[in-house]
Amino acid sequence: MSPSSGSGPAPRPLLAPHTLRDKLRAALITPLNAMRLAYLPLLMVYFAYGAMGLVAVGESFWVKKYLTLSPADLAQLGVWLTLPWAIKMVFGELVDTVAILGSRRRVYVFLGAGMIAGALVLLAGAAGGWITFASPDKIYVGASLLMVSGVVLQDVVADAMSTEVVVRVNPDGTPRPQAEIDRDLGMVQVLGRLALSFGIFATAGLAGWLAQNVSYETVFLIGLIVPAISMSGAVFVRLETGESRPTDWRILTAGLAFGAIVTALLGIDVPYSQEIVFVISMAVISTMLTYVTRDLPSATRLRIVYAALIIFAFRAVPGVGEGYRWFQIDELGFDEAFFGILGQTGAGIALAATWLLSDTITRRPIPTVLLLLTLLGGLMTLPDIVLVFGGHEWTATHLGFGARTIAMVDAAAQSPLDQLSMIPLLTLIAIYAPPSKRALWFALMASFMNLALVAGQLQTKYLNEIFVVDRGIYQHLPTLVVTALAMRLAIPLIAIGLFGRKVR
Repeated sequence: MSPSSGSGPAPRPLLAPHTLRDKLRAALITPLNAMRLAYLPLLMVYFAYGAMGLVAVGESFWVKKYLTLSPADLAQLGVWLTLPWAIKMVFGELVDTVAILGSRRRVYVFLGAGMIAGALVLLAGAAGGWITFASPDKIYVGASLLMVSGVVLQDVVADAMSTEVVVRVNPDGTPRPQAEIDRDLGMVQVLGRLALSFGIFATAGLAGWLAQNVSYETVFLIGLIVPAISMSGAVFVRLETGESRPTDWRILTAGLAFGAIVTALLGIDVPYSQEIVFVISMAVISTMLTYVTRDLPSATRLRIVYAALIIFAFRAVPGVGEGYRWFQIDELGFDEAFFGILGQTGAGIALAATWLLSDTITRRPIPTVLLLLTLLGGLMTLPDIVLVFGGHEWTATHLGFGARTIAMVDAAAQSPLDQLSMIPLLTLIAIYAPPSKRALWFALMASFMNLALVAGQLQTKYLNEIFVVDRGIYQHLPTLVVTALAMRLAIPLIAIGLFGRKVR
């Protein structure tokens, strides 16, 4: 792209704010100062990612009402749905080296959008009864895998483009200072998180309204607007041309072989197949990361490694599973519209927190940020404990508010944490992304981070197998929630204690 296209004047470096007023002012204006018109098409792709929540409430209620999958089954499916994120290096190598119709960026966004659209049509057909080649349960599993694969492909391209929308030279052709470039790269990551959060916020309330007022078939068909948004962004985005290079067949072959193993294990009943895939994934991705980062200075590599390990631990924590949502539906009487309100509230708080705290987070050490987020996360889980132990009945009698108010507080408190935790690492990745391997670099680091989610999903599966919860069977839910909370606190704190001093 032209050095000056859509860039405007380069922002002056901000001095670290000192007073509370300065800090608040910096928090409010930093994302605005960082925004460029040239970034908008890229942010549309991230927005579309967040807007996938448009069908989330309808999907959840449809699964509970019309499918036969248990919470343990859904937790196990969640492991498989996380695995495409763990093979992002295959997509990354393709995006970096294989041009389709002369494009190494836009066309892959279109392909991902087509996969998402196909998955939504399958879900609509299963819900409406006009696609009957398999049972609704099997169609749901297949459509979910297709959809997540399309989202992963788009995410790989967006990550690569996030390093290419930043201008490296001034309008007169002279190079910009590296510190300014690094700052812009970090702020593009912040803007991407904000766009994603805004996508969630913009669709959460609507998702609940749609699920309650139209058929689930119609909900899935309306969802087709989401891939159309990402395609529109890809049409208009303008990029700095990345360096081309030949396909590294060692990486691509290893990635494809890994994908074939995952597919084979998914298709046959092998004991501990998910655990086998996790171990293989960790070995393959660690080897590839070592290979790709071999040219970085040793100190830089170690800094990234220790930061990645801490964030891995922060993300590799168990959830409670779908049984808690079903408990809210059956025992607490939460309907589709209220789940939409919960989503809207949480998304709004997440958007505001990401906006206001982005400047502070990009300046703070990663261990400090994640220690604070871990402790806050533990504190914010207390409303869940109150609800599963029936504390809402006491609050309704003595304090005048019940389950819905507590759930609103819970949604507002927990929502910002995951988005905020990724900003420091994304900034490091963007700064050190090799020009000819941007998509691969992001994909490998993201694959490693998403293996943490696989580890968390495996733990969720184990907990649901130990403390069995199902439709109308919730007596083990309190123990499940408390155990998950204890693990969510312990795992990151141990990692921060081990590696925190080594990240500067």
